[in-house]
Amino acid sequence: MQKPINLLLLFVSLWLGNCFSSFGNDGYNLWLDYQPLPNSTLQNDVSELLSGVYFFGENPTYEVIKKELNRAAESWIGNTPSFRQERLQSATFYLGTRQEFSQVLSLDQQAEIKALGEDGFWTGPVEIDGKSYFSIIGNTPIGVLYGTFHWIKTVQSKTFNKNSIHSDSPKVKVRMLNHWDNLDRTVERGYAGFSIWDWHRLPGYVDPRYIDYARANASIGINAVSLTNVNANALILTTDFMKKVKVLADIFRPYGIKVFLTARFSAPIQIGGLETADPLNDQVRDFWKEKTAEIYSYIPDFGGFLVKANSEGQPGPHEYGRNHAEGANMLAEALAPHGGLLIWRAFVYSFQEDQDRHKQANFEFEPLDGKFRDNVIIQIKNGAIDFQPREPFHPLFGAINQTNVGMEFQITQEYLGQATQLVFLAPMWEEVLQTNIYRPKPSTTVASLLEGTETNQDLTLMAGVSNIGTDRNWTGHLFGQANWYAFGKLAWNPDANSADIAEEWIKLTFGQKPMVVSKIEEMMLDSHEAAVDYMTPLGLHHIMGRSHHYGPGPWVMGGRADWTAPYYHQADSLGIGFDRTSTGSDALSQYAQEIQEVWSNPNEIPEKYLLWFHHLPWDFKLKDGHTLWEGIAYHYDRGVKEVRAMQQTWDSLKPELDPEEFEHVRQLLNIQEEEAEWWRNACLLYFQTFSKRPFPSDIEQPEGDLEYYKSLMFPNAPGI
Repeated sequence: MQKPINLLLLFVSLWLGNCFSSFGNDGYNLWLDYQPLPNSTLQNDVSELLSGVYFFGENPTYEVIKKELNRAAESWIGNTPSFRQERLQSATFYLGTRQEFSQVLSLDQQAEIKALGEDGFWTGPVEIDGKSYFSIIGNTPIGVLYGTFHWIKTVQSKTFNKNSIHSDSPKVKVRMLNHWDNLDRTVERGYAGFSIWDWHRLPGYVDPRYIDYARANASIGINAVSLTNVNANALILTTDFMKKVKVLADIFRPYGIKVFLTARFSAPIQIGGLETADPLNDQVRDFWKEKTAEIYSYIPDFGGFLVKANSEGQPGPHEYGRNHAEGANMLAEALAPHGGLLIWRAFVYSFQEDQDRHKQANFEFEPLDGKFRDNVIIQIKNGAIDFQPREPFHPLFGAINQTNVGMEFQITQEYLGQATQLVFLAPMWEEVLQTNIYRPKPSTTVASLLEGTETNQDLTLMAGVSNIGTDRNWTGHLFGQANWYAFGKLAWNPDANSADIAEEWIKLTFGQKPMVVSKIEEMMLDSHEAAVDYMTPLGLHHIMGRSHHYGPGPWVMGGRADWTAPYYHQADSLGIGFDRTSTGSDALSQYAQEIQEVWSNPNEIPEKYLLWFHHLPWDFKLKDGHTLWEGIAYHYDRGVKEVRAMQQTWDSLKPELDPEEFEHVRQLLNIQEEEAEWWRNACLLYFQTFSKRPFPSDIEQPEGDLEYYKSLMFPNAPGI
């Protein structure tokens, strides 16, 4: 009886083995999913290099580099690197800092590398002991880490050449993810599960996911992270939480990532036992100095505080008759002795102020230009309203030039389909970054301003609101990973090209086949414009559902005016759009004169911003000859068709893709089509009640009943 049982066990074992080996890629490895190298010159070069790896020093960052090389080598060549203890022990691959390489580098080589700055790196052949060896050199160990990830990327993308020289350095100093994670592990505007920070089990339990998070960020140059929601909870500043945050800071440090915390302005009252949080009160100032010193006792390289104040009900200096500079400077003063930064958000609008929200940040910050301490950075959203599908650049960029300023982008797709829609955000970010703003110089772009050279700004920042959660693939939608990746690349270099970023991410995620790369790249690069078409064409904005911001809601009324949709689209029997010219709110006057002259004319302004700045008749003629009403309808219809084209493209790639990844995206594209049709039908049916005009006969006619769309409720929508 034993033999049949053994045969059965063997069969079951083989069956299970085949099942498990056929499991698809769930996306957990992100763009660091190292794949075996085929037999080739590349495989031989890599094998030779990894047969003798020598580090010119020892430190924790070199230890994480060794672990990354182990991980990559095991996947690439089925073997681990051989790390040498002595330089002369047949080493073939050298890594270290410029200072550690100083005895083998010429003075010119040292000067070239030094000019790259503390995070810069150089890769290429170096003559050592009379022979030429491929080397990775940084000005700091973190620079060596960045160089290593660059080298790994060239191997993954099969572009590595051991004889080529490459150097790179970031153009922005602080490259930060802003998590909007709450202490109960919910995530505001999070669509990928719960917060990855398990505060309940910290500091005793360390989730291995924290290390993979650090690896991913370091691989794209992100060097800072604020862990908690800008709608802050003062408890994060208590001693109990400092012990928890310390564990994360210790994990992140070898990867070059500094931890920041969101500071609630009223913390002196809530956790300090004071009766006031007045920034000019001596007891309040002492509270922050003592609290800051305590944080640094746990985390010596603590980055600093990120603050949302006097916006959307958050406490701030205005309660005490103080301005933003007085509030920010009080916290900056506490951080300065420790080398910390104070990041103060410019997303401010008052419950009392009845001015166009577009204008309020400029009203509050322009008079304070030059009054902030040197370690303060004003973090400005890309647009003046609130991360809409498309916004013109924020007029604060170029309006304040004696204060450190930084960019805040939103990676999580709060207004762009959340985690059910494929929308590649790099083209939107590139559009903003490359806009000529004419201040302080006629050739200034948002990107060049952020790089700091035109204003002699020492502290530069680009922050992205995180889209990361506990979902196995981190971002909910597989293509949401591309936005995390793209943010890191643009934070490193604001002049980077969207197409290059997309191609790079595709190759690291889906492989090298040219047909696969070209088709997916086309989908990605068209996806943002498609979303704008079926959501908010021609400059429409803020017409989403209330609170959850999921789906269309151009009819939303009630409460304060600037939380309603009609406040922004101003649709009536005469026309549609928000007049921000001199005949309306005059928000346009906050831009440079060169922009005002063009954008004030509805016939000259780029049509993508048309209804953002103008209220126009339904029969206004667009550049293509259609009326405004027809143009709105054509855009909505085109957006739906663009999603269907994406579906067809994706379906054609089925034989070339991992089955699990293919099916994941296929299902979500089906949802995206339904949601695009929902946006089109609901918005066109609603706006028709004002235009009183028929839909163009050559578009797909909107279906359904307007009252049905108005009745839809989403009490369980994520991220609220």
